[in-house]
Amino acid sequence: MPKHFREILAAGSDERLIVTNFDGCLWAYTAAEWQELERKVAALPQFMEEVKALQRVFISAASECPIDRQGRILVPPSLREYAGLTRDVVIVGMSRRFELWARERWDQVFQGAHAKLDGMGAKLADLGL
Repeated sequence: MPKHFREILAAGSDERLIVTNFDGCLWAYTAAEWQELERKVAALPQFMEEVKALQRVFISAASECPIDRQGRILVPPSLREYAGLTRDVVIVGMSRRFELWARERWDQVFQGAHAKLDGMGAKLADLGL
């Protein structure tokens, strides 16, 4: 874990991460952010197919991953396999969470996102950005 991320976690006095799978990578949350997300999901209509799918895939895969003194986290094998994490891992800050990517996947996703962003100024302005 980069020092900056560890400092942010330590400032919240809870150095646990909740890690789950989504979008070909792993999403990592502080325990407080995860609790807020779970609260929102629990408030959704529980019989909607999309909500059930979210719970079965995203929520059920979540694993608490403590950070050791050297700033490392132990990601369960099932999550590492899902994200294709082997050697080179990229950590990407995403406001309220961060993502863990296999280097090759990240390079492809970043290039695609960069291409999508070109010409989206008007849509972003409509969102208030």
